[in-house]
Amino acid sequence: MAKLNYITIKGFRSIQETRLTFRSLNVLIGANGAGKSNLIAFFKLINELMGGRFQQYIGSTGRATANLHFGPKITPQIEAEIQFEVKNGTNTYKMRLFHAAGDSMIFAEEKLFYHQEGYEKPKEISLESGHQETRIVEAVESKNETAKALHHLLNRCRVYHFHDTSSTARIRQYCYVEDNRWLMPDAANLAAVLYELKSSNEMRYNRIVQTIRQVAPFFEDFSLEKTESRDIILNWRHRSSDLIFGPHQLSDGTLRAICLISLLLQPVEKLPYVIVVDEPELGLHPYALNVVASLFQAASRYRQVLVSTQSSTFVDYFEPEDIVTVERNGKTTEFCRLEAEKLKAWLEDYSLGEIWEKNIIGGGPH
Repeated sequence: MAKLNYITIKGFRSIQETRLTFRSLNVLIGANGAGKSNLIAFFKLINELMGGRFQQYIGSTGRATANLHFGPKITPQIEAEIQFEVKNGTNTYKMRLFHAAGDSMIFAEEKLFYHQEGYEKPKEISLESGHQETRIVEAVESKNETAKALHHLLNRCRVYHFHDTSSTARIRQYCYVEDNRWLMPDAANLAAVLYELKSSNEMRYNRIVQTIRQVAPFFEDFSLEKTESRDIILNWRHRSSDLIFGPHQLSDGTLRAICLISLLLQPVEKLPYVIVVDEPELGLHPYALNVVASLFQAASRYRQVLVSTQSSTFVDYFEPEDIVTVERNGKTTEFCRLEAEKLKAWLEDYSLGEIWEKNIIGGGPH
């Protein structure tokens, strides 16, 4: 399996400059405003970039000024480098985004690299400059193998955000039954994904249902029926009742738990290479948090996981090396991975979450 080795980011929001090496499990902890969400937002930027929606993303997030570190007068450009370890070497994507007219951004540089084992120098491909959207798709259409590999890798680093569980949230509405290839970032097509999974992999589907019952004992099963117009909605059944309930009759916390469980228990081939989730603990009961943490650990055996959290209870389920503290040092965000050996004496008497609460490891307010 391909592995994300590191990312280097310069000039993006609160991140003046950082290089973060990735493990299988990566748990960001830090105070409000430290910059955890800005690292998540960088992965969201990559998602939108690969989808050809970069200008739309910049426009919807406060234009270039809001995305450049303290604005274009201080930081006129964003630089980033993302490296993946692949079977016979490494693939690297490098971009430089420059502030442009109308408070927009254009590519000042876009390059692809493939460094094969045994060779001194990597193969370099320049996609030139001046364009508003990535040219990696054009390179893929031109049968460039390095572009094809990197487009696939970057497209499989996916951000999931299940915070919107309001009455108008897309997960509570109908979706098209055939829209089931990948789970959407907000789980809007969860009913379609589960419907397909029930017919193609009933054992995996049943495992999802059984796990949901652990956190919601009243839950019996989903009742997934497509309409004549081939729409479907996340209906479900209550234990010891013949009534069919709709998604609007699920609490916010239960619905978020269902989203997380369904995401993490998908067949491995359906999972992205890097699973990114911001604050999965929101609205979850401590027992549900235990279940979700164990699922993140299980998923990390096959895929890489990046989550941010403010829950000391959630932190207790992970190893020190999984934890990355995030702190605001003056005007910039800094990331630091914990070292178990330095915490050995503390861990004899306290849990990792308790050590964090005591502000021993950083990641707290100053």
